[in-house]
Amino acid sequence: MTATRGLEGIVATTSSISSIIDDTLTYVGYNIDDLADNASFEEVIYLLWHRKLPTQSELAELKQQLAENASLPQEVLNHFKTYPIDKVHPMAALRSAVSLLGLYDEEADNMDKASNYKKAIRLQAKMPALVTAFSRVRKGLEPVAPRTDIGFAANFLYMLTGQEPSEIAIEALDKALVLHADHELNASTFTARVCVATLSDVYSGVTAAIGALKGPLHGGANEAVMKMLSEIGEVENVEPYISSKLANKEKIMGFGHRVYEKGDPRAKHLKEMSQKLTTITGEPKWYEMSTKIEEIVTSAKPLPPNVDFYSASVYHSLGIDHDLFTPIFAVSRVSGWLAHILEQYENNRLIRPRADYTGPGMQTFVPIDQRA
Repeated sequence: MTATRGLEGIVATTSSISSIIDDTLTYVGYNIDDLADNASFEEVIYLLWHRKLPTQSELAELKQQLAENASLPQEVLNHFKTYPIDKVHPMAALRSAVSLLGLYDEEADNMDKASNYKKAIRLQAKMPALVTAFSRVRKGLEPVAPRTDIGFAANFLYMLTGQEPSEIAIEALDKALVLHADHELNASTFTARVCVATLSDVYSGVTAAIGALKGPLHGGANEAVMKMLSEIGEVENVEPYISSKLANKEKIMGFGHRVYEKGDPRAKHLKEMSQKLTTITGEPKWYEMSTKIEEIVTSAKPLPPNVDFYSASVYHSLGIDHDLFTPIFAVSRVSGWLAHILEQYENNRLIRPRADYTGPGMQTFVPIDQRA
């Protein structure tokens, strides 16, 4: 056996959900550029779960199902108020809350196909309410109940602020949700599949995935990008800041991706949206700093920006707290996690790789009174 660090280049399973071939990302064969420009997030959810784009009636049914299941159990809302608010990262809160949701779902341990699909609907529907409720509770505000007359992205922004979101804000978030929905066997998706391959339940699979997404090398990158932009502060500070990072061989978050050679195809869509939003909000410096950082980094090394880089300034321009960036990633990526979980159940085999042992050879046990 030969070990491959990080399983790089290893094909671990077959899947009909998404693909990354020659730097092109597709969902069920649809180019991400086509979907980002034309599809709503609800259409993408349906596509990932059913492997086809919905008809008008199928989309209407999915939207109705999501709306009907968006409210949270009061016990979960009350639980948020017991968290040590000043110490808890929203991803930790989200991880705990999703696990808690399983306690209030009577079908949590039912493993038939119909029950698992209904749990997928419930989880997808409730994720925005979990993130927004925690965000408000920690500020001393009451959660805002979801509405049934607006779309998924609009509902998230409404529950977050209690105000009617603008069309450009809805467009920006909807596009970001589409772009983040799935990404083949990324760390969190693989974690979800490993978990449910033991025939554990859907809630366990999503909880495990959130735990993986929480890490800064996966979902936490966009929050780190915004931290960097905030530290830089102004456009004129970009060159000395980035040059110093490069000289010291420090990692610059938001650049490079293991599976792309020429660049992340999702980044350009959020770059365009960043330019629009920062102009509208009167803070073009965030976009200008970002483009200058991109110019310096890509001229120094072949590392184009990934999807996290420009999503940071997009979310900031929407007035979203920086530590909510990764939970928003989860609100989108749960659609992909659930697609992979349902696919894993359909043709399951326990995922159990081997390790290349590098420890000492065979040893003889020594009684404790004879050990040096």
